Amino acid sequence: MLMEKIQEDLKTALKEKKETQVSTLRLLLSEIHNRQIEKQAELNDEDVLAVIRRGVKQRQEAVEAYQKGNRNDLAEKEKEESVILSNYLPQEMSGEELEKVVKEVIEGLGEVGPSDFGRVMGAVMGRVKGQIDGAKVTEVVKKLI
Repeated sequence: MLMEKIQEDLKTALKEKKETQVSTLRLLLSEIHNRQIEKQAELNDEDVLAVIRRGVKQRQEAVEAYQKGNRNDLAEKEKEESVILSNYLPQEMSGEELEKVVKEVIEGLGEVGPSDFGRVMGAVMGRVKGQIDGAKVTEVVKKLI
């Protein structure tokens, strides 16, 4: 379903001559195709979302690198591509929602300390996978333990 939406958006972008969107979506479809070859099976929406998340993360890292190198023109291009890809990701959960989930997990596990970080992270990531970045989860778990 997500693949069809991406392909339809590519057709629309081609008709409207949106060069950045066309190149970004073509690259995304290529990455998805490569992932299908690796997996040797059709990808479901969750697999496609993982490819998109990886693409967004790579572009965000590239933006930081380009800004450090004073290449703002390239940083802007990467930001545009990141926004295009982010449109396909589900809405990210808020910080308050994440804190609530972490508190529930900690209560469910009982007495936890800093040595239980891995256990808490595993339980939280199981509940919020795909809804928020793991780095943000780590930050909140460290704060609440």
